[in-house]
Amino acid sequence: MTRTPARVLLAVILAAGTLTTAGCANEAILHKVTTAPSPSAVRTTPAAHASPAAAPVLTPAQAQSALITDADLGVPWTPTQGTATWRDSLLKAKTAIPDCQRLLDALYADELLGTPASTQAVTGLDDTDDEAQLRYQVAAFPPADVDRTMTWLKSLPQKCANFTATTTRSGVQTIQVTEATLPNVGDTREGLHLTLTGTTPEGDQSTLTLDTAAVRIGDDTITITNGGLGTVPADATQRALEIGAQRLTDVQKQGRVQI
Repeated sequence: MTRTPARVLLAVILAAGTLTTAGCANEAILHKVTTAPSPSAVRTTPAAHASPAAAPVLTPAQAQSALITDADLGVPWTPTQGTATWRDSLLKAKTAIPDCQRLLDALYADELLGTPASTQAVTGLDDTDDEAQLRYQVAAFPPADVDRTMTWLKSLPQKCANFTATTTRSGVQTIQVTEATLPNVGDTREGLHLTLTGTTPEGDQSTLTLDTAAVRIGDDTITITNGGLGTVPADATQRALEIGAQRLTDVQKQGRVQI
């Protein structure tokens, strides 16, 4: 029998080992390729968990410059001298109707759209001739939240057309709510006209007339309340919204900051 030299046998064994190793490596590479995620999966997975960037907002100085002034409304309007006395005596009231209570609470707190999400600026003006007071605010809220509140405000002339509320100082008030006429400004807008009829703490008959409105312009809002125990000039609300909406639009064009 012919014997294979040792060196030849060693070479055959080494060659077989090399082939086996290569085969395993190739199988591993093949397995890696076939089980790797597709390029489309790699692109879409991070996007599914990404958070949207925060919306840019006005700076405090920009919000302040977007306010109206007494000069915009003319005589007899002047910068306010303090909170009107009718606010505590007539707007601080309770009723059994949830939507109407929410409205009274919002008016008393001066938060028709809720608490501002970010930058806000506020001004107050007095009309001493008609004992009226106007409050004007520029603030930022999430647009979706504003639109939901606008829908709620729109429903109030039906839900709260006539109701009564008990005040802490002036007894029972009879309240009527109707839709207010607003200028065609902003992306969305809603306004209400309220009358509160009852008595003063001294027992005299009184009627508080109150116009309130909210306007959304992009990511910013204007809210206004104009009320008084005398004749409340409706044109002041109209003019304030027309001038204010244009002023806010102009300020928005100056650029905003990212938060």
